[in-house]
Amino acid sequence: MLNDEFLVYVSGPVIKHVVGIAGEKIAVLVIGGGGREHALCYALKRSPSCVSVLCAPGNAGISDSGDATCIEDLDISDNSAVISFCRERSIGLVVVGPEAPLVAGLANDLVKAGIPTFGPSSEAAVLEGSKDFMKRLCDKYDIPTAKYQTFTDPSAAKAYIEAQGVPIVVKADGLAAGKGVIVAMTIDEAFDAVDSMLVENVFGSAGCRVIVEEYLEGEEASFFALVDGECAVPLESAQDHKRVGDGDTGPNTGGMGAYSPAPVLTKELESFVMKSIILPTVKGMAAEGRKFVGVLYAGLMIEKKSGLPKLIEYNVRFGDPECQVLMVRLESDLAQVLLSASKGELSGVSLEWSPGSAMIVVMASEGYPGPYKKGTVIQNLKAAEDIAPSVKIFHAGTALDSDGNFIATGGRVLGVTAKGNDLEEARDRAYEAVEQVNWPGGFFRRDIGWRAVARKRSVANL
Repeated sequence: MLNDEFLVYVSGPVIKHVVGIAGEKIAVLVIGGGGREHALCYALKRSPSCVSVLCAPGNAGISDSGDATCIEDLDISDNSAVISFCRERSIGLVVVGPEAPLVAGLANDLVKAGIPTFGPSSEAAVLEGSKDFMKRLCDKYDIPTAKYQTFTDPSAAKAYIEAQGVPIVVKADGLAAGKGVIVAMTIDEAFDAVDSMLVENVFGSAGCRVIVEEYLEGEEASFFALVDGECAVPLESAQDHKRVGDGDTGPNTGGMGAYSPAPVLTKELESFVMKSIILPTVKGMAAEGRKFVGVLYAGLMIEKKSGLPKLIEYNVRFGDPECQVLMVRLESDLAQVLLSASKGELSGVSLEWSPGSAMIVVMASEGYPGPYKKGTVIQNLKAAEDIAPSVKIFHAGTALDSDGNFIATGGRVLGVTAKGNDLEEARDRAYEAVEQVNWPGGFFRRDIGWRAVARKRSVANL
């Protein structure tokens, strides 16, 4: 049983503004430099309680958009340098975007220095930093997840795979930049995955242990909740597309597109996720001495055979590209909400969202998620963003060349995002903007949202 005095599932009437210190305005520092951080800066810039937004290191697109002032020379891996910067600039809130600084203890040091921080301690970030820890937490607190075993010996892992059969999932235990999960459809693929991690050490220390997990058939969905250590506030639902190719084919990526809301997550299922997955996790983490403050991102599989969600993985930060579609739909004061979470004051808070839908189409460098060329020129971004007022392009991996042109510096480079009255309108606007972008060195999926559109059509035909 959940301890109702300890945990609060915040629901009820929606309020637009969070109660805080009257007239309090704060400067916010966002740590990171990708598409997720650009989206956070965009939402914070619109927050009435936010006087300024800084982003370290940021990127050329964030700076060019005016959504934040980028601090390129701040070393975010140097915790003492970040603390000194915050004191010099009177930063009222730090929002940590990527997982690596969290696992390295940036939030611990900031909190110790008395600087309000949205993001979990290194002790709590282990939820993402170790899949084995997450699985053991699920076992201990009866959180529904796929059947699994953890191995350090390749022979034992292979014997288990042969006993279980395929398809099966092989995961590196630690952080592997979104590439440490192999869905093996054959025994040979599964054995190769085990060897790459435990024998060839392709993921270094992140792959020194592997989790071999039951393959769940169904539909994936992403569920986010803001957590202040005791209370949890659900965000709107979203769904991403992990595979690189149309029709969900090819290797896994960090995400090639997303949309919100996700029709697969009905209100009934959202309630089930909060009560059976999120709240037991919050309680369990506190009981383990790892109180969680930040955003819990639950990767779920809505299982085909049962129709119920199971937890696939936790991330301890906003997902990318899901964060982008959530931030364009958020109408509440994000700065005040995140500050409330950092102070343990989420009880009684809920969020306001724009109606309709939002979609993001990720544009990536040719070759991604394998080797890709850097430095290819991207043009016509302003014309693409001017397609409609609801279109916003988030930059994930861009820089400026000596001629002032945007160039690609990463695998996933742009997130072309649009809102609409429904998913079809959001999709049409996003793709219309994508077609305006002149980038011969890039590619994108042409079917983002296909599951939701197909679901809507099948319901309409009943």
